[in-house]
Amino acid sequence: MKKNILALFVLFLMLAAGCGKAETADLVIVNGKVFTADSLMPDAEAVAIRGNVILAVGSQRKISRHIDPSTTRVIDAGGRSVIPGFNDAHAHFGPVDPDYIELRYITDPAIITEKVREQVSRLKKGQLVYGGHWEHEIFATREWPNKELIDAVSPDNPVVLRRTDGHSVLVNSYVLKQSGISGATPDPFGGEIMRDPATGEPTGILKESAMSLIRTGAVKVERSAEEEKEREWRGYLLALQQAAEYGITSIQIPGSADFGMYDSIMAAGMLTCRIDIGAGLTADPEKLDICDELRQKYPPSGNWLRFGYLKDFMDGTLGSATAMMFEPFNDEPDKTGLPQMSYEELEARVLAADSRGFQIGIHAIGPKANNWILNAYEKAREVNGIRDSRHRSEHAQILTEKDLPRFAQLGVIASMQPTHCITDKRFAEKRIGTDRSRWAYAWKSLANSGTHLAFGTDYSVEPLNPVEGLYASVTRKDRKGEEGDGWFPMEKITMGKAIEYYTLGAAYAQFMDDRKGMLRKGYLADITILSEDIFNISEEMIMSVKTDYTIVDGKIVFERNR
Repeated sequence: MKKNILALFVLFLMLAAGCGKAETADLVIVNGKVFTADSLMPDAEAVAIRGNVILAVGSQRKISRHIDPSTTRVIDAGGRSVIPGFNDAHAHFGPVDPDYIELRYITDPAIITEKVREQVSRLKKGQLVYGGHWEHEIFATREWPNKELIDAVSPDNPVVLRRTDGHSVLVNSYVLKQSGISGATPDPFGGEIMRDPATGEPTGILKESAMSLIRTGAVKVERSAEEEKEREWRGYLLALQQAAEYGITSIQIPGSADFGMYDSIMAAGMLTCRIDIGAGLTADPEKLDICDELRQKYPPSGNWLRFGYLKDFMDGTLGSATAMMFEPFNDEPDKTGLPQMSYEELEARVLAADSRGFQIGIHAIGPKANNWILNAYEKAREVNGIRDSRHRSEHAQILTEKDLPRFAQLGVIASMQPTHCITDKRFAEKRIGTDRSRWAYAWKSLANSGTHLAFGTDYSVEPLNPVEGLYASVTRKDRKGEEGDGWFPMEKITMGKAIEYYTLGAAYAQFMDDRKGMLRKGYLADITILSEDIFNISEEMIMSVKTDYTIVDGKIVFERNR
């Protein structure tokens, strides 16, 4: 009955508009709260799609001219938000592993013990137990976990459990022994072996480059080549399915990933998300030649699988107390973070890659790390000349007020992940104090200075769902809600701006704002329809908003049962 009423309504509009002369659409979305991210037409009621591009955007009356009742599929948005497809500007995307122990959001460290015990019971001696996403700052004790938590339940298996930021790891005594790590082992450059203050022995926590010391001695799981390939294939398809369920139509992977696997998935007609993949930042001419070959094979002109930017790490994270600071941490006054290279090495890599026309994105959390990469980008402009490089600070989490306007002045993109704010705010002021926290996650101030922002999730460090980032952007509050105006509320942004940075801003960051990121005629038909009018609900409801439709290249790749 409802479909018949809609069909009659559409037919009436068609007759009223005299649509016989208009080009017929394959898919039309009507009755929506359409947010276009297009400054020329910010809002609309309907969208028409033909093939893989947007045919028209506008009023119901205008779009109805493109409907042929016999061939056009019509989606009634029913007042729900219709937005450009989410473009995750920073996600460590890859196959989902069914054996991974998920520890996100646990507050009781004893759960780690039980989950490791359960996994060990399913494995043979010597097989690797791995997982992660634990966060000690939400434990009841707020203390770092140690090897004693897992040793008793894993005497004969290596255990490797990464912290949520991926910059620290908990291992058991089995791994420490296999790795030759003892109280006498010196900290490597850019890394730390946490030690018991009484005994000097390793606690099981390894930070930053110290993780490279890990040797698990794990027994290899015996699978045939076909079984291994099938398992990996299913893992990739499951990851793509999850992305579609969250309304994600594009993902930019920082660093390298498997071009070949995505090529195979695309050849099979099963790629449901546009993918950018880069490589590591280097000054080595031969390695840059290899990157150039990849750039030619997966050129910027492509729309599906493209070569992205060259990625590097300048520092660690706030949570692991390895972010580079100008002054010591408040709660660890003997530490100022762990640089992952000297400034001279950073500058050499940036100059070499920039001279070859590559885009560069560098992980920078602390204010000193951001200062260093801005200095290096500025030096590249002086030496190599000014161009539209769109170099990036990946995270740009904590800045100084003095450095903040330099992003716009140098054309550097702030590639940020809003959920880091509501994750880290629990301990940020304890670690760096109120004054330094003022310029943390400073989205509004950066935007006001003229900086281009691109939003992402930093999956799997944070959840893949972009809606959590929207909530963080407009509230700066804990996921479960809290009283007041949020943490440093002067940095909150509007829902419209948050969505824009997840769509058009992310497209700009990858040089694709000329053809995606907006709902505009001629642009790629990547569209997400949410379960609510997200612009007109209470902030308490935002986290419960889901994706009802995900459209990529004009095709519906996900449709939620309602």
